[in-house]
Amino acid sequence: MIETLPLSLLLLLVCSICSAKESFSERLVLSPNLDGTVTASFAFTTLLEGARPRDPAALAEEDDSQHYTLFPLALGQILRDNAITELHLTLNAGKWDYQNWGYPEEEGVGTGAELWAWMGEGAVQTADERWKNLRNALAGLFCASIGSLDEQRTTSPALTFQPEGDLPLSSTTHALRHGTLPSERVCTENLTPFLKLLPCKARSGIATLLNPHRLFDADWHGMGVHVRYLEGAGIEVRLAFQAVLNPVRYSGDKKRDWSMTSLFDRSIERSCPVASSSEIAVRVPPAGGAITEPAPLARHAGFAVYDVKHVDKPIDVGMRWPEETQFEYSLDAPQSALMIRRRLSGSDQYKGQLSVVLTNKAPHEVKTSYLETMPWLLQFYLHSLRVVCDGIPRDDLVSIVSYTPPVPHARPSLLQAVLTLPANSTVQLTMDVVKPFLRYTEHPPDAQRGWDLPPAVFVPLGANATGAARLRRVYTPVLLVDLATPDFSMPYNVIIMSCTLIALVFGGVFNLLTRKFVVVALAPAAPADT
Repeated sequence: MIETLPLSLLLLLVCSICSAKESFSERLVLSPNLDGTVTASFAFTTLLEGARPRDPAALAEEDDSQHYTLFPLALGQILRDNAITELHLTLNAGKWDYQNWGYPEEEGVGTGAELWAWMGEGAVQTADERWKNLRNALAGLFCASIGSLDEQRTTSPALTFQPEGDLPLSSTTHALRHGTLPSERVCTENLTPFLKLLPCKARSGIATLLNPHRLFDADWHGMGVHVRYLEGAGIEVRLAFQAVLNPVRYSGDKKRDWSMTSLFDRSIERSCPVASSSEIAVRVPPAGGAITEPAPLARHAGFAVYDVKHVDKPIDVGMRWPEETQFEYSLDAPQSALMIRRRLSGSDQYKGQLSVVLTNKAPHEVKTSYLETMPWLLQFYLHSLRVVCDGIPRDDLVSIVSYTPPVPHARPSLLQAVLTLPANSTVQLTMDVVKPFLRYTEHPPDAQRGWDLPPAVFVPLGANATGAARLRRVYTPVLLVDLATPDFSMPYNVIIMSCTLIALVFGGVFNLLTRKFVVVALAPAAPADT
């Protein structure tokens, strides 16, 4: 019976069978902030139902053929070839302002590139070999410098980066690999392959708002790729993009009124036909005075919700404050319960001091994990760690979980600790650091600018009736360290001088060897006619 079916009908039947095992949904969250900006958080989620990560022990065997309809094929091949259980990649530009913008929808907001993955052990290839293959494959897929996350930038901080999904029981143990590139920036060449992983690309649905001309003009922007395994559900891929846009800067009358057209220079003309759900959620300010246009179909937990799935005309969601004639910035930034400041002091090119100040405004004690990863070019020593709470030395407030000293040209330093912050207190941690000398071949092209250091990561630990519950990660801004830099102008001076001397000597010798000198007799000039 199947043999008599037309080819087009047979392909449609196969595609319908394949798509029954996959689902795609998209969501956009628009949140106005206290400083007049608007945070836009895009999330595109694809679920491969019933799928499981590849067993690392089966890497030596030929893999089964993979047929995807909605699941991104290019990313799926990388996951299968390296038996990756969980993957998180973020590319961010700018500094996230926790005081004015709050906690982001996607917590990975560290400046630069960050990649971490969980993978099962017991394969023919080691975890380090598969980590190398993974970062090189992702570098080619997203046109980024992720391939430079070698062993000099790779750590395994399992305390801070725990699995967000489930780890299959087929592998007895799982390994974590984590690396950061604080100097990496996200641009259009990263967004283009990102959009190609979406089933509707940027032609329909919420993805049509991803206008690079507006996104990369934002105060902060970043993209992320998150893959995790959910027991009983399948493998989930979440493609995320976040941007903090400033409608006051775009507005001619200095008002914070905004719409999707004013923010992205686009509106949603039609929905993505393969999306099972597509919605826009606008957070309504609790202070009131704001009007959301058009009127939402539903309201839920302080959000105005719009359904894009059944759109029959262009959607242009916006918010305005009719009682405001001009937006006025608040001089006093809101104070959060936990404030973190991190700096590197010292004018010496050999020694310095790393300082971390944590202020707990809460009326109760707070515990937080502290992760510090440093490349070997900035070495800190654990015996120099000092903890001061409100001017009083308190070494009992820090509990060292693990410390890995650096190895020059081979391994970074890693410090994992748990800090206890008393109520209404300020705790300061200081460590002495040493700046070693680098080989002249190890300096970047812009050596005089300095080196970017990875951000520190804090994860507050909350205690409740069921035990400790993990909260979102908090990233500090990156630091810039000035190392002893040789005078790179001297090699150029030597080269220029050598080339000049060689040109002069060669020119003179060449003229003497090849030029023929002859005596030319000049006839006396004829007298001029008078």
